[in-house]
Order: sequence, then structure tokens, then C-alpha cells
Amino acid sequence: MTEFAFWYWWVAGVVFLGVEMLSPGFFFLWMGFSAFVTGLLYFLMPFMSTEVQLLIFAVLSIVSVLLWRKYMNRHPHETDQPYLNRRGAQYVGQTFTLIEPIEHGRGKIKVADSPWRVEGEEDCPAGSTVKIIAVDGTIFKVIRVN
Repeated sequence: MTEFAFWYWWVAGVVFLGVEMLSPGFFFLWMGFSAFVTGLLYFLMPFMSTEVQLLIFAVLSIVSVLLWRKYMNRHPHETDQPYLNRRGAQYVGQTFTLIEPIEHGRGKIKVADSPWRVEGEEDCPAGSTVKIIAVDGTIFKVIRVN
């Protein structure tokens, strides 16, 4: 196997950083960091074999990704809009009026300006008040409120 020049690792690091800009998750960021460190170590110790370089890169990549995930699990990103991509979940616990009766377990309510399908265990006439207890995809699970 031919020996790598140290700058090959730096080019690989730049490529990983470029890929990171096109993908979410910070995965390639840590691989780019590992490539830069491997290139620096090879620059400082040019007698290092290719196998050792690849081992250093692999170990640094795995360790840095695992440490990042551990850090993110302990320090989750707080958001002011936790239901941004789960619109239906923001309505759990609220009550609405049926616009179509629940017959055979299915009906409809109006939320803001759009109708939503609902499922309930008991049949209810249109105009009844129901409470959303869960969301399954785009269907609300409801119970009748007296």
C-alpha cells in the first residue's frame, strides 16, 4: 500500500466538512475533524504507516461521534416551537366541536380553518364536544365531553 502524504488527510477533512454542509446531524463534521488530526499527526510523525493512519482516523471518528451524541443526549437543544413538525400534537388535550358525526368510529372536527378526521369509541352526533387524547398520523383520537 502506498504511503499517504499528510495533506491527503487535510483534503479529506475539507471534503467531509463540505459533505457536512449538505447533510444534517454533525456526523461528517467529526470525521472531518478526525481527518485533520490524523493529517497533523502524520505531519509530525512521517514514519507512520498507512495502517496506523487509518486506525487513528477510524478510532478518532468513532470516539468523537460517540462523545458528541453523549453530549447531545445530556444537553438537548431546547426550542420555542416543540411541535413545529408535529402540528397535530399541539392540539392534544383541547376540545372541539364535531362538524361530522362519529359513526362507526370515524368523524370530523374543524381545527382553525381545516377539517381533521377523528376516531372515537362511541358514536356522537354532529355538534358534540370532543376532547383530543392522542394523535395517530393525521387522525385525532377523541373522547366525548359531556
